Amino acid sequence: MGFSQNTGTIKGKAIDIQTRGQMSFVNIIVVGTSIGAISDENGAFIIKNVPLGYVKVQASFLGYLTTLSEDYLVTNEKIPYIFIELKQDNEQLEEVLVQTKLFKKSIESPLSRQSLGIAEIERNPGGNRDVLKVIQSLPGVASNPGFRNDIIIRGGSPVENKFYLDGIEVPVINHFQTQGSTGGPVGIINADLIRNVDFSASAFQSNKGNALSSIIEFTQKDGNPEKLNTRATFGTSDAGVTLDGPINDKTTFIASFRQSYLQFLFKLIKLPFLPTYNDFQFKAKHQLTANSEISFIGLGAIDKFRLNESVNKNVDDEETIKRNRYILSIVPVQEQWNYTVGASYKHYAGNSMQQVVISRNELSNNAKKYFNNTANASDLLLDYTSKETENKFRFENTSNSTDNYKLSVGFGLEQAKYTNTTFQKIANSEGVSEINFSSELAMFKYAVFGQVSKKYFNSKLGTSLGIRMDGTNYNSEMQNPLNQFSPRFSLAYELTNKLTINASAGIYSQLPTYTILGYRDGENNLVNKNNGLKYLQANHWVSGFEFTPNSSSKMSVEGFYKTYKNYPFSIRNQISLANLGADFGVVGNEEVTSTSEGRAYGFELFAQKKSFAGLYGILSYTFVVSEFKDNLNNYIPSTWDNKHLLTLTAGKKLKRNWEIGGKFRLVGGRPYTPYDMIASSTIENYDISNQGILDFSQLNTERFKTFSQLDLRIDKTWFWKKFSLNFYVDVQNALAGEAIEQPYLIPTLDANGNKVIDSNNSSKYVLESVENTSGTVLPRFGVIFDF
Repeated sequence: MGFSQNTGTIKGKAIDIQTRGQMSFVNIIVVGTSIGAISDENGAFIIKNVPLGYVKVQASFLGYLTTLSEDYLVTNEKIPYIFIELKQDNEQLEEVLVQTKLFKKSIESPLSRQSLGIAEIERNPGGNRDVLKVIQSLPGVASNPGFRNDIIIRGGSPVENKFYLDGIEVPVINHFQTQGSTGGPVGIINADLIRNVDFSASAFQSNKGNALSSIIEFTQKDGNPEKLNTRATFGTSDAGVTLDGPINDKTTFIASFRQSYLQFLFKLIKLPFLPTYNDFQFKAKHQLTANSEISFIGLGAIDKFRLNESVNKNVDDEETIKRNRYILSIVPVQEQWNYTVGASYKHYAGNSMQQVVISRNELSNNAKKYFNNTANASDLLLDYTSKETENKFRFENTSNSTDNYKLSVGFGLEQAKYTNTTFQKIANSEGVSEINFSSELAMFKYAVFGQVSKKYFNSKLGTSLGIRMDGTNYNSEMQNPLNQFSPRFSLAYELTNKLTINASAGIYSQLPTYTILGYRDGENNLVNKNNGLKYLQANHWVSGFEFTPNSSSKMSVEGFYKTYKNYPFSIRNQISLANLGADFGVVGNEEVTSTSEGRAYGFELFAQKKSFAGLYGILSYTFVVSEFKDNLNNYIPSTWDNKHLLTLTAGKKLKRNWEIGGKFRLVGGRPYTPYDMIASSTIENYDISNQGILDFSQLNTERFKTFSQLDLRIDKTWFWKKFSLNFYVDVQNALAGEAIEQPYLIPTLDANGNKVIDSNNSSKYVLESVENTSGTVLPRFGVIFDF
């Protein structure tokens, strides 16, 4: 086996981003070093003596903008192949000294946008290589205590986010995802296939719609065009393998498969539920001609959720027994599977590029629950079967004129089908009710969009104006795209070469979820369609300053104000659905009206130092107020009104390939709704809900305490001649910070295990509270083999 020298090799090719022509005599260097090479007459280059680990390369050529690559892993065995795409500089034709900044910025989205490279994702403390957990380090992003991946942006609900993988929308991003929202416990995206992630909290480009709070874009790696590479990962929750390499001289691939073994771990440590998940992900890219290419991508998962009904066997602790009994009484048996497949064709024609994107995605969600888990037909509480299917087409044309205008126009078409069969018994403060319907809904959606951008005054001022209109044949209100007219405007002005002022404003629309669109009443009517359901709408106003003291550091301050209208309002519970989405199950399977209004506002402070000379860090603070109107038309705090969000992430690369990092999170206590104790204790109600019933007349009048958590991570990498090995230890909540959640309500049991009935009222149980806290130190470890 034997150790090898601590340097490796990079290969690649430099091309013109518009003509796709090969570029010779391009100067390419490894960032942070003086090591480099010059591209040959075919545009190819080889750089030797490259430090091992993640590196970036910088390319420069007279008359072209200096280009910086993403992170690439260099080992003795792995030789990354990097395509460098250079763009002509229409305003600067003289050779100048350029210090490339490690931060991306577009004229269309000059603010409220952050980017993460794979090196930052893999090493993020507490992230456990889950991309969605890493995003929680960014400004404006709140996270709930516990293990869910709910992405809460600037006081908005998790349903307001949209995700794209190589330009293809991926509606299901989490295992065991909450239908009608986007959160779940574990992300489906495999970090081993990701090159970088771009996160936008506002100033959305017009070609991507149907989002109110954020658009998160994942860019995948391309397969190596010269040799087959393998990566094997083994962690505390799952194991996976990733392969990438050439199929032929014009086609590459990268693919992965992961399987969890959480069910064995959870059974061993005696938890009341046993989850199992598997996922796959792939990308194949084919060079059709010198000026055209096509990529195929796929992503999918199979998830199963079972109950561990013997969990209390040999358990003596009374609180643990009660907590397990409660969880077993409310958690359904669930099976869920999903996939997204698609193709993206790009044709480069001089100063323009045409892109055609087609995709198909499907979600199947099944859940069943019996009273006391008896499996008797008479005890059935929930039988839910649902499927969402979408077929999408999008065309875009992007052109650049000689006078520095950039114009993008396009349209999108979509055919969707939704089916839902629901039997559910529900209890609230008004008593017990029953939902029983079958629904099938077919829809056609359409969108047109355009955006024009230009820089002025030697690129000191950048402006962008975008327009988007969406429509669907669901009802007459939504059918007219003018009702969903969504303009947006942004500008950025360089006050100095280090200080920029940025601003944006926009109107954004989002279609209600299928669970809302397809809900039917007892007479099989699409009741929400008859209620005049509308697109949700959010208006954004954002401005701020950005200061870049050097190439690897950035500081910014931004203020934001968002208003909402047409949000779905629950008829049954008399609350805005904007307050829901942070729990398992289904959101929106009920009658609503498009009458809820809300607002969110605040400011963000952000400082980041990219990995440079081995040191990196992120500091972000957000003050946010999130409010929605109640049934009396008064603004009250929403569920996402955390007020204060503070995150500090830092790390250091040490000698001998050691790396250490830490992340501290402080999240202000979010509001919650107290129990209706009278309704909760009523036997008829409790035997249906098996939990406390919330008193929505006191919506969000209580607030949890502020929560803080410290995560730590240590990495050690060994480089050998034929393979490399990375071993990591990731400790979540190292200081055992305790988050106190709303207690569970369960009936008191007598000595024979029977529920105690109130001696003064035979229609009520005697209830007791069971503490609901999370404060466990969670150590994780894993190994990664590259060969």
